[in-house]
Amino acid sequence: MTLSLALAVTAKLLGCLVAFLTLPLIVGQMEHKAMAHMQSRLGPMYAGGFHGWAQLIADGVKFVQKEEIVPAAADRAVFRLAPAVALLPYLLVLLVIPVGPGGQVAQALDLGLFYALAMASIGVLGALMAGWASANKYALLGGVRVAAQLMAYELPVVLAAASVAMAAGTLSLSGIVEAWRWWWLPYQGLALGIFFVAGLAELRRPPFDMPVADSEIVFGPYTEYTGLRFAFFILAEYAGIVVLAALTTVLFLGGWKGPFLDTQLGWLWTLLKVLALAFLVIWVRVSYPRLREDQLQRFAWVTLVPLALLQVLFTGVVRVATA
Repeated sequence: MTLSLALAVTAKLLGCLVAFLTLPLIVGQMEHKAMAHMQSRLGPMYAGGFHGWAQLIADGVKFVQKEEIVPAAADRAVFRLAPAVALLPYLLVLLVIPVGPGGQVAQALDLGLFYALAMASIGVLGALMAGWASANKYALLGGVRVAAQLMAYELPVVLAAASVAMAAGTLSLSGIVEAWRWWWLPYQGLALGIFFVAGLAELRRPPFDMPVADSEIVFGPYTEYTGLRFAFFILAEYAGIVVLAALTTVLFLGGWKGPFLDTQLGWLWTLLKVLALAFLVIWVRVSYPRLREDQLQRFAWVTLVPLALLQVLFTGVVRVATA
């Protein structure tokens, strides 16, 4: 029995690692193609011939060929460690994401929601470390902006997640999926919108990418990074998209539940929902212009936080009334 349990856990760990290594790349390829079509960008449609299938491979080769540069005045240890700190927390979040009944690695974690939100927030430390260690004032300002943005948007994320946890009566991610019903879509619809939008802002995805502003002269806290270290930050962004989509799926869209098919194929519903939400993230990037820094902060504190508090109040009233 012990051996079978160890083999099952090992298989789940390998599956989680494979998902961590492949899904962000799939999202990256999806972004290349979706933006190429939506913005009539011909560049990503040539590499490899048919529909530019090798574009992601070409990008990888480009990053490998670039010279690795560390600024002379940089804190070398922190500078080199920052990309790993930005990327690895998302792998730890995937350990508690249930892709089906009993499908997560850490099944006994009753505080899975708390753990997932805490781990996802650690990734911002990578940007702070990168900005501080680069010995570049533009990178440092970018890191400070990342911290300010996290402080503003972490509160609505937590409040929205608290609302759905109150509705389900548990902090277990699998327990939330089991408690989910179709009528939660209108019941927790406001929390869904708040969680998803605030999650985009925490990932610094457009239109909330003011700390990075990749179309400008500098690249925020990553200005001094080149080669594979820079690629790891890009990979961390795509991994963050996967985690945001997975958490949104589990908390608000019923996780492995679908209108048909047996629960044994629940992983397929989870995957389809995650990819659909990832495409929505890309669609938002293409469709909306970047906010100014003051607009970004105002939107968090004046709009999202009051709405999140209102949703928590509404959920509490419903729970008391139906108790």
